[in-house]
Amino acid sequence: MPPAGARPGRHYNRFMMHAAFPVMVKPVSAACNLQCRYCYYLGRPDGASPRRMSRETLEALIREVIAAQPEAREIHFAWQGGEPTLAGIDFFREALALQNRYRPSHARIVNALQTNGTLVDAEWARFFAEHDFLVGISIDGPAALHDRLRRDHDGRATHAKVMRGLEALQRAGTQFNSLTAVHKLNCRSGHAVYRYLRRLGVRHMQFIPLVERQDAQGFLAAPPPGTAHAPVAPSTAPRDAYGEFLCAVFDDWLANDAGTIFVQAIEEYVAALAGKPAGLCTFAARCSSALMAEANGDLYSCDHYAFPAYRLGTLGQDRVEAMLQSERHRAFVERKGRLPDECRPCEFFTACRGGCPKHRFIGVPGGNYLCPSYRRFFSHAARALAPFAAVAALEEWPRCSVS
Repeated sequence: MPPAGARPGRHYNRFMMHAAFPVMVKPVSAACNLQCRYCYYLGRPDGASPRRMSRETLEALIREVIAAQPEAREIHFAWQGGEPTLAGIDFFREALALQNRYRPSHARIVNALQTNGTLVDAEWARFFAEHDFLVGISIDGPAALHDRLRRDHDGRATHAKVMRGLEALQRAGTQFNSLTAVHKLNCRSGHAVYRYLRRLGVRHMQFIPLVERQDAQGFLAAPPPGTAHAPVAPSTAPRDAYGEFLCAVFDDWLANDAGTIFVQAIEEYVAALAGKPAGLCTFAARCSSALMAEANGDLYSCDHYAFPAYRLGTLGQDRVEAMLQSERHRAFVERKGRLPDECRPCEFFTACRGGCPKHRFIGVPGGNYLCPSYRRFFSHAARALAPFAAVAALEEWPRCSVS
């Protein structure tokens, strides 16, 4: 049983706490030193060519993002890829200098970075710790599971390099969490993956369902509605498997680690049970205004919708505030509210809110590919999480276990 008074802490969602909108930045576009077989970003037929963001575009990004939220107490930048460390450490020193130049006196700049970990050494780890970066490191479990899909361009295993990067972060005292893709090859191994991460010393975990589809040419398909009939990609787990994975994680967490280890999916469900707003866009009533900036300055409504139909404009040419107020972006944000008929009567509707629109395929019962998984996890965990939700309902929300 959990310790008395134990509750999840909203570590991951610090990026949504005070910002008008967080911005995901792709400083090297799709450039990556790995070639993971399930990567949605590399697999786009019209994917952006690898390049490093120019100094001019970087300055326009930081200046415009800050100017677009003059009242924000915190302004958030999430650096992703590809592999963002390929931009080089001096690129990020320049970014910090520009943030400091344009930051209003009342605001705090918050940075996060998602990495595959293979290039992280002592210098990178010290840099992240010194400048209070929250680092997400991708790891799909022990080597036998991780290395099957996460390989480099020469087909070599990467798990050992990831471990060296993780150890460097730990030695430097860097704030970090793990990000695990739940796919066809690890979806039945929830206990093993969770216990492995726990043994490594991970205390904040994200488990992300891999749901991708392929077009007739073998490229990853664009999100619905235009390609809603495309079949799922080979690495996508069966519809109920993500729920099985989360249930296994939950049982282990509840028996041994409640209050000491924080799992994003569990925290999100506690928030829903407590009647609090979602911190994760997947479970929010509307899609968030979390924009994505490509290395060439193009801005999109969402990282997973980086296709021409969702392009909002270009940094240095168009104002961020105007792009946020554009009809194209407003239509994107509201799209999530157009739900299948099966959603609103569902007993778990207030928890999942229909899930991500990217996962709504034509011909899928329930309207969302992950419906069976959500139902399985929510029904399994509801009673045990009721005491946590009662505590959360009385507290200011969202919470943050790491400030």
